[in-house]
Amino acid sequence: MERRGGRRSAFSYFVHDQLPELERRGLPVARMADAVPYCCNAWESLTEEEKAVYAEKARTWNSKKRSQKTVKETCNVLDPVPAPLTPNMPTATPLPDASALSWKNDQDTVADIFYFLDIYSYGKLPPHCEQRFLPCEIGCVRYSLQDGIVADFHHFIDPEVPPCGFWYHCQAASNETHKIPITGFHLPRSCYALVLRELVKFAQPARGAQLRFFCRSNDRFRINWCLGRMASITDIESHWELFAVEDLIMKLYQKKYQKEPSKIWVYRKLDVCLWDFSSNTRCKWHEEIDIACCALASCKKMGYCISKSFASVYGVPLTAAHLPLQDFGCDQSTNTRIVKLDAGHTQKMKDESSGYDKPLGSPRQDQEFVPSNCDFPCGVKTSPCGASVVQGRGAIRLMRSASDLSN
Repeated sequence: MERRGGRRSAFSYFVHDQLPELERRGLPVARMADAVPYCCNAWESLTEEEKAVYAEKARTWNSKKRSQKTVKETCNVLDPVPAPLTPNMPTATPLPDASALSWKNDQDTVADIFYFLDIYSYGKLPPHCEQRFLPCEIGCVRYSLQDGIVADFHHFIDPEVPPCGFWYHCQAASNETHKIPITGFHLPRSCYALVLRELVKFAQPARGAQLRFFCRSNDRFRINWCLGRMASITDIESHWELFAVEDLIMKLYQKKYQKEPSKIWVYRKLDVCLWDFSSNTRCKWHEEIDIACCALASCKKMGYCISKSFASVYGVPLTAAHLPLQDFGCDQSTNTRIVKLDAGHTQKMKDESSGYDKPLGSPRQDQEFVPSNCDFPCGVKTSPCGASVVQGRGAIRLMRSASDLSN
């Protein structure tokens, strides 16, 4: 009988030898465990010399077994078999929705303060990596429909070292978006602890209240993960609620019109590129290198979208805090379109309004429609947000475009 762990005893060898005799006597001993009750008395009646014979058999077998086990363990150390990769996925906590947001009247609605947040990362790493994201830039703005953007928060974050084998992946993701280098960045970066403490201070929650942020729905997982990562590494206790700004826009629309807008209409409002290169929208560094992807700009454009869509219907006068200066001073009946040329220059044109870039109205009225007989310049493709881009082909194309614009 083999004991737990693979060892055998002298008694097990004795039972094994008694099995044929017990079976001949017709006893129910299908296995060694069944024979144990019938062998106990016989084992006790054996002399020490007889027991020593069985003990020697057990010792020899156990010694041989230990030698084989040692050789097997040595082979495993010299030539280990890689264990299957088991991704350590964090528990996905459900993010709250904005359905609980409510206001008593329009005055409470326009006075409510919202914090728009975005965190940029060096790409997105595979699920089996402990570091799903490497946060490198954070932006946040304090906004109300009544006062517009009243304060902003921005930091470049000192990133963690990319996992082995993913350095090129992270740098390539940076080159395609925000252009922030992993190393050799000349501007100062802030550590996780400083960023998190100043963010909590900026949001200024009431004692015992949670931080409440709004972001694009597609970015919620990344932003929530980055906040959790910074909190876990720094051991700074912070509690936050992360809502989708799309839900906020739908609530503002529903409160005023007693019906829900089309989700496609909401997404199109947020996807506008009208303010990508507006002054005082991006951080200073992204402004200097002329890159549209900026965490601070992403937050400000959420406020611009809400101001453009809801200020007039809630009776709020637009100011420079609601929209960039050039857009705030523009007449509502004008439409700004941008022509981009090969040389990288831009030329802004103001045409008579053809239904684009209107304040809040019915989603059906806001849909893109370009008549076939419109007098837009040749080669200009009008986008849903009212910003049109055309690619030129050198000086000849530039002259042709200028000629078409003058007609």
